[in-house]
Amino acid sequence: MNRTLKTALILVAVWLLWSGHTEPLLLAFGLLSVIIVVAITRRMDRFAESERNQYPGPRFLLYIPWLLWQIFLSNLAVARIILDPKLPISPRLIRVPANQRTPTGQAIYANSITLTPGTASLDIRDGQILVHALNAEFAADLESGEMGARVKRTEKGA
Repeated sequence: MNRTLKTALILVAVWLLWSGHTEPLLLAFGLLSVIIVVAITRRMDRFAESERNQYPGPRFLLYIPWLLWQIFLSNLAVARIILDPKLPISPRLIRVPANQRTPTGQAIYANSITLTPGTASLDIRDGQILVHALNAEFAADLESGEMGARVKRTEKGA
C-alpha cells in the first residue's frame, strides 16, 4: 500500500474517531478535508529537499517520557521563580551544539528545548541552536548536553 493511501486512511480513521459525526454533510466535509490535506502533503513531498526516511527510530518512544519529566521539572522551577521574587531572573542567549545526524533530529531537539519552560529555541544554523534561557540554571542544563545526546540516540542508526 503506498504512502498516500496509508496517510489518507489514517486521516479518515482519526477524523471519524475524534469527530463522532455520521451525518452525510459532515462526512462529506471530513472527506474533503482529508483530500485537501493529502494533496498538500503530496505537493510538499515533491519539493522537499531532504530525504524521506528521516523519522526517529523506535527509541523515540523512550525519549518521550523523559522529555515529559523534564517539562514537569522545568514547570516547577519556573513557578518557583514566579512565586519567589528574590530568585534571580537573568535572561541570556546561548548557543548549544545541534550534533544530531539529520535535520529532523535537530528539529526534534530544538522543539524539545522550546517545550521545556524557561527556554526557547530561536534559530538553528551551522550545527548550533540559539536559545533564550530564563536564567543561568536553565542555560547550564542545556549546556550539559544531556537532552541533545538523548535526541541523537533516538535517531535511526544510533
